[in-house]
Amino acid sequence: MDSKQVFTPEQLHYLRLLSRQYPTVQAAGTEIIRLKALLNLPKATEHFMSDIHGEHEAFLHILNSGSGEVKEKLEELFGNTMTQRDRNDLATLIYYPSPKLELAADETEDLEEWYRLTIHRLVDLCRFVSTKHTRRKVRSYMDPDYEQILDELIHLAEEGGSRKDQYENIISTIIQIGQAADVIKAICALIKSLVVDRLHIVGDIFDRGPRADIVMDSLMAANNVDIQWGNHDVLWMGAASGSRTLVATVLSNSIRYNNLDVIETGYGISLRPLSIFANEVYKGIDTQQFQVKLTGSDADQYTEKDKLLSARMYKAITIILFKLEGQKILRHPEFGMEDRLLLDKIDYEKKTVNVNGKTYDLLDWDFPTVDPADPYRLTEEESHVIDQLTDSFRNSEKLQKHIRFLYSKGCLYKVYNGNLLFHGCIPMDAEGNLLRFTIGGKERSGREFLDYAEKTARKAYYDRRGSEERQFGMDFLWWLWAGRNSPIFGRDRMTTFERRFIADESTWAEPKNAYYTYCQDPAVCVMLLKEFGLEGPHCHIINGHVPVRTKKGESPIKGGGKLIVIDGGFSKAYQPTSGIAGYTLIYNSRHYRIVSHQPFAGRWNAIHKNDDIRNESEVFEIMETRMRMSQTDEGVELQTRVDDLMMLLEAYRTGAVTENHKA
Repeated sequence: MDSKQVFTPEQLHYLRLLSRQYPTVQAAGTEIIRLKALLNLPKATEHFMSDIHGEHEAFLHILNSGSGEVKEKLEELFGNTMTQRDRNDLATLIYYPSPKLELAADETEDLEEWYRLTIHRLVDLCRFVSTKHTRRKVRSYMDPDYEQILDELIHLAEEGGSRKDQYENIISTIIQIGQAADVIKAICALIKSLVVDRLHIVGDIFDRGPRADIVMDSLMAANNVDIQWGNHDVLWMGAASGSRTLVATVLSNSIRYNNLDVIETGYGISLRPLSIFANEVYKGIDTQQFQVKLTGSDADQYTEKDKLLSARMYKAITIILFKLEGQKILRHPEFGMEDRLLLDKIDYEKKTVNVNGKTYDLLDWDFPTVDPADPYRLTEEESHVIDQLTDSFRNSEKLQKHIRFLYSKGCLYKVYNGNLLFHGCIPMDAEGNLLRFTIGGKERSGREFLDYAEKTARKAYYDRRGSEERQFGMDFLWWLWAGRNSPIFGRDRMTTFERRFIADESTWAEPKNAYYTYCQDPAVCVMLLKEFGLEGPHCHIINGHVPVRTKKGESPIKGGGKLIVIDGGFSKAYQPTSGIAGYTLIYNSRHYRIVSHQPFAGRWNAIHKNDDIRNESEVFEIMETRMRMSQTDEGVELQTRVDDLMMLLEAYRTGAVTENHKA
């Protein structure tokens, strides 16, 4: 029998393509050896964060510290040779190299000796944390300007002995030519990249806090990051795509919480059209129910005139929002949200509104732009203002860059290394079954519906402007933001209207989806994991969105250990509810570790006082044996590559594919 017939025509076609990359037995064999070595390495560390909400200082501190991983490595390596104070100082240097180097230059008597000792310690730490990685991967994380120097330092330090003089000479030369500070910065960046190999952001980067744009810049600079879209992320994705409704929502939220820095400073979007319109049309109009939330020192920075303008702007954009939402609901009966049509339920003579069959007195009935006969029609001025603002969102270069990144690195859910990551919920009905939706002309539930939802969300940004597909995609993004039982909203309704206009707080309720009750049951968690193809003792749902009420004794670990809630609690607005500043999660080769964080005292205190975020760490699940790369999703892909290369070797040896030694 001809040995070439061992391979199918499809296999031979693939192997000939593969042979272009590995043209000889030696080339294929060398790659097999490299991949086998990779497969035997310990699993790299994953870091999970959620609900950042624009709190850039706290986010950057936790990111830089790896939720305490950097300090743990310092303790392991230097616990018996450095004082706690010195370890804290070195940790802060790693977190914030530039400002700490400036402090050292100002305060250190013998700066050259400080540089020498610091470089020694950082190189030792760098070598210590690089053991999980191949030399090639370590080099890939290095600053290209210092790659050769860092590679030499790390491996000369490892060899010791006769190479010690060479090692010391390199450090002396670095200091002598004035490159010590830059080299230290490069080593610090490398250490942070090696301590945490992959970062998962489980939703809600935007809103509430001051500078989500700074958070986005940091994520774009990270080596390995994925994002599961939260409801506040989808809101901004829709605004950047050109949805007038979601532009109005972003502005209404931002004005209410006095959070305009990200819009005006971060993204260069002018609110002048809205301020002019509000001052003209809402002059003399009751805005008592639209007072902007000012907290702490914020309240002292604004005059009464400023506060009045903010209230007018807030009311003006909110009325525009209610009209645009009404248009969407009328356009899409399949959304099943007709009960949210409330402008047409107002009795302007009696100053009441009918909600779900019950009549309530209105706290505010002063609506200069609402026509009772056609309440969801924008006036010409309103239409002009929202069009101008929407164009500004579409034309913000920085915002568009960030939203493209959200689309390229983001998704509604992710299955990774045995874990199911999503922000809100997997919608369920009152009986505990997967909730079925008929949006899009077909009934779907569970994973099938989330796959459809993600595909539709992408149409809002990538389909042709003006097309029906793009318009439906933008409308669907709004449904994801506020729709009944949306997987990332997870509630029956959003009661913005009731909160502004009705005193009866019972109307403000936003009932949670049944998922949040049923997910406490381990069997339900197992069922949901199976829906996404996951089974086994170390599989989990990792969830954001809902703050854990720690001060009431609530645990972030639910469902018999199958569900981990890591709402970051970064936003100061949520911290009174949770009692702490939320949770992050670490998953390394040995265990899962949940970390609870106290509120961040601020960047200045961290740099000048080594004031780290106080946290408590709990290892809640330990691996039976140390996990190897071969047991990860990446390892499965690498093993497939090994199998293909082994088949190529066989093809070379049998003559089914010919080697090319000239390639």
